[in-house]
Parts: sequence; structure tokens; C-alpha cells
Amino acid sequence: MPNGYNGKILHLDLTKGSLTTEEPKEAFYRKYLGGSAMGMHYILRDMPKGADPLSPENVLTLFTGVATGAPISGQSRLNANAKSPISGGIGDSQSGGFFPAELKFAGFDGIVVKGKSPKPVYLAIIEGKPELRDAAHLMGKLSGEVDDIIHKEVDPKAEILQHGIGAENGVLFSSLVSMSNRHNGRTGMGLVMASKNLKAVVVRGTKKVQLADPKALTALNRVGPKALPENGDMVGLAKDGTATVVLFNNTIGTLPTRNYTEGQFEGCEPISGEKMSETILKERDTCHACVVKCKRVVEINDGPYKVDPRYGGPEYETLGTFGSYCGVDNLAAVSMANQICNEYAIDTIAAGATIAFAMECYEKGVITKEQTGGLDLKFGNAEAMLKALDMLVKGEGEFGRTLGMGSERAAQK
Repeated sequence: MPNGYNGKILHLDLTKGSLTTEEPKEAFYRKYLGGSAMGMHYILRDMPKGADPLSPENVLTLFTGVATGAPISGQSRLNANAKSPISGGIGDSQSGGFFPAELKFAGFDGIVVKGKSPKPVYLAIIEGKPELRDAAHLMGKLSGEVDDIIHKEVDPKAEILQHGIGAENGVLFSSLVSMSNRHNGRTGMGLVMASKNLKAVVVRGTKKVQLADPKALTALNRVGPKALPENGDMVGLAKDGTATVVLFNNTIGTLPTRNYTEGQFEGCEPISGEKMSETILKERDTCHACVVKCKRVVEINDGPYKVDPRYGGPEYETLGTFGSYCGVDNLAAVSMANQICNEYAIDTIAAGATIAFAMECYEKGVITKEQTGGLDLKFGNAEAMLKALDMLVKGEGEFGRTLGMGSERAAQK
């Protein structure tokens, strides 16, 4: 078996309630390496032609890569793949954090999920031993609440990948979320997992990844902290996170503004990465073995928007879609929107962009206040934006359910 792999792939058939371990030959690993390529092998092999994305026939795969779990920056990545309920094509979504590395440490390179459980369950993989557990008590709870319960049931150090209430309410662009703030977003993988009655995947392990030359990799990793100050791009990413590009994009006319009818936003400075670092940033978080620490953790204790640091902080894309896209220059409101999306496990980009689309429709008279449930949904109205988001994640009323379909389907409706 090549270095970097466990040589084991877990197959979960939820309809049968069966768990089987496959040990592919070395040639398989050399051909597909990992990630989406490996996931696609199983999807194309096992999913029937024309399968509905939300049917038991859809195949959901979760795969790491060859370097995942190694002590080097940027390697802790997980690919989630399945037929997407949004596009009808293959959904491909990546996430970081600590879940990907922990899956390797728990003894598996990936997971293939088929079928549908007759009741809500979660998959626990502890030190190489997988089992299904009842998850009825986890339904209808926020992501942070689910994390707390599972940590008590399994292990305080376990990593948890879950779908959220957004998926339970049928939001098309629901995510898979770990750490209550790291998303496999964009392609509706949360809704796919929810359709299978699989609430979460929980992993805990202490098995280390086998390396061909551990000393060489350790030496290479030691270069990172020393080289970081000399790399202009990484310095900004470390200091201000992905939000470091807000002001730059505004300068060159590529900051999406008012549903991307414009490329510059007069309120960009108050929602910039620099302003976040100066005001509400509590700490910098990271992914497994990464020295950059670009993840934001924000906290707000005063004012109308109380933001809990366990839900992280807004990335550039979130600041764009809930900020400039919606014409909102209130960093606290954008951070609150980020928290709601993390609590309900939905994609921040699709959510913010869909609300911005609704704002443009409202301002142009395409939809009325009666249709928005009484919201004065004008660009710049932070309170209306947050109320629209609340309706979206809860599937509240006709307007909330329509927003949960995404902008394309909302336009068709």
C-alpha cells in the first residue's frame, strides 16, 4: 500500500443497515489518488442512470486525499460528492478543518454511503470500528447543540460532520458542516445526506499517517512559519483572513454589489477584513497542521446582534453576499447572518445571493411587500435581510420556502 493511505474504504448501506470494509489494491490508489476522483469511481459504478438526487439510489461519497493527515499546511481537505439536487449533475464540495485528518486517524481513507435508513441515525467511527447509532434526539437541533450532545456521547475530541435544520426544512443549498463552521457547501450535499436519514458522521482516532520520509516532511513543515512573513499573499491571509481581498476587489471593480449590478460598494470599508481584525476578531483559528491560521473567530456581546465565537466568523464570500451583494455595510449584521447559516448548516454564498436577488426584485416592483411577508426588502436594510434569512432557514411561509429553493428556481416561480 502506498504511503499516506490506510488502505481501507468504508461502505455504508443505510437501507440494509450494513457496514463493510473494502481494502482496494495498490493500483486503485495509484489510479484515483483520493478526493473527488475516488468518489466518482463509486458514484459512476453504483448509482443508476437517472437516479433522483434525493432518492435512496443516489450515492454520497466522503473522501480524503493522499496528503490528508500529514503534518503539513493546507492538506486537511475532504471531498463530498453525490448527484446534486441543485444542478442534477455531480456535486463536488470541499471542506477543511480537522474532520478530514481525523477520518484518516480513525482508520479510513473514505466513506461510500448508499440507501436510506428507516429512521435517523449517525455513523460513529472510533479507532477503526464503525457503528450506527440512533439520532432521533439530534433532529431539530442547531449544529452547536448537536456537537455538544455527540461529544458527550462519544468523545470530547471527536470530529463531527453533520447536516442541519436547514436540510431538515428542505433548503436546497444545505451544507455538510463540521466544527459548526467548516462547510462542504455550494452543491446541496447536506440535503442529500438528510434524504438518507443520516444525521452525522463522527470520527475519532489516534492512528498516524504512514509517511515515506517523515524527517524530510518535518523539515519542510518547519520552513512554513519562517517563510510566511516573506509571502505577501500569505501575510494578508494570516492577518485578515480571506476577507483581506474585500478592499482590493472593490478597488479593481470586482466586489459584487447590489446583486452584482455594480462592482464597487461605497460601504466596503466597514465590512473589510481589516475592520474585522480591528473590532470584533477574537482569535485566529486554523485547520489541522496549518501555520497560516486564516480562519476568523469573531465575538459580539453588545448591540442588537450577539455573535457566538463557536460559529467562527465570515469569510470573504460571506461578507460579499450578505454585505455588498445586499448593500449592507453593517459588519455585525453580516456576522449574525454567518452565524445563522452555520447554526442551520446552509451555504452562505447561495443564501446571501438569493436574498440579494429578492432585494432587486423588490426594488424593481417584481415582488411586493405582501409577497415578502411584510418585509421592506430594500438594499441596505440589514434587519430585513436577517429576517428574510430566518424565514429561509426555517422554511417559514411561502416566501421563506421560495428563498430556500435558490435564485434560479425562485425566478422560475
